Amino acid sequence: MRPTVLFAGRPDDWPVYAPALRAALKAAELDAELVHHADDPARVDYIVFDPNGPITDFSPFVRCKAVLNLWAGVERIVTNPTLSQPLCRMVDDGLRQGMVEYCVAHCLRHHLDIDRHVLNQDGVWRGSDLPPLATERTIGILGLGQLGAAVGQALAGLGFDVAGWSQSPKDIAGIACASGPEGLNQVLGRAEILILLLPLTDRTRHILNARTLDLLPRGAVVINPGRGALIDDTALLEALGNGRLRHATLDVFTTEPLPPDHPFWAHPQVTVTPHIAAVTRPESAARVIAENIRRGERGEPFLHVVDRARGY
Repeated sequence: MRPTVLFAGRPDDWPVYAPALRAALKAAELDAELVHHADDPARVDYIVFDPNGPITDFSPFVRCKAVLNLWAGVERIVTNPTLSQPLCRMVDDGLRQGMVEYCVAHCLRHHLDIDRHVLNQDGVWRGSDLPPLATERTIGILGLGQLGAAVGQALAGLGFDVAGWSQSPKDIAGIACASGPEGLNQVLGRAEILILLLPLTDRTRHILNARTLDLLPRGAVVINPGRGALIDDTALLEALGNGRLRHATLDVFTTEPLPPDHPFWAHPQVTVTPHIAAVTRPESAARVIAENIRRGERGEPFLHVVDRARGY
């Protein structure tokens, strides 16, 4: 029997994802029926899921073998009480490469203090303001999963001293790895540039708050392409105001789109980007989805299965 694959995303995404998914399924030698509406949910074998899509109740999908998330983050679905099927998060080369490029670009921007020159084209020669070399700069990364590890190793390859923290112990070449409460304090205490790439769970919500921000070296920079609620916005604004932080580059926010009247927009020490650091790209995401469907049809373990207890 041909498996039925339901694309449960926004209607305007269907014309973009449909050809990519069909091509990936064909390349994986899968004869599947791809649909964007299910008249009978009981006939659906796999759900390609967008958290902004139409499905909130998974209980009618009694034959569904897996829910395949289009996003790396799963906080908007993992606690859904109707979800009984295996949930797989998106881990693909396009997301990884996009995140590496975003983080490296903004680290170099702040490391070299490029804004000082770009924003001050005023005829003043500031040739004495030499930045340190990468080997003299410590970058901290909170979160050493697929994305955090890739970003850390890319920065280490440029010569930066990279210190990383994760909730469970890790051993990653080029990164001084730490875990646990004391490890978090140590990484924060060294991080002249801090990148947040943690999943959002009850344990990581507001992990950057008044206490932890105060551990950073004075004049540090925060870059957040992970999840908006990892940061207490009020504490961040206070740290920028009192000089504890030099700058914050933010790609994700507790409320998105960021409201027009939010103080981040007009703050001279905040850079706002519109959640573009790691965007799911249909072609590369479709290959990951097709591989998981292939595995499901052959009775093999799925890739990137979410641990419900941990929340990611």
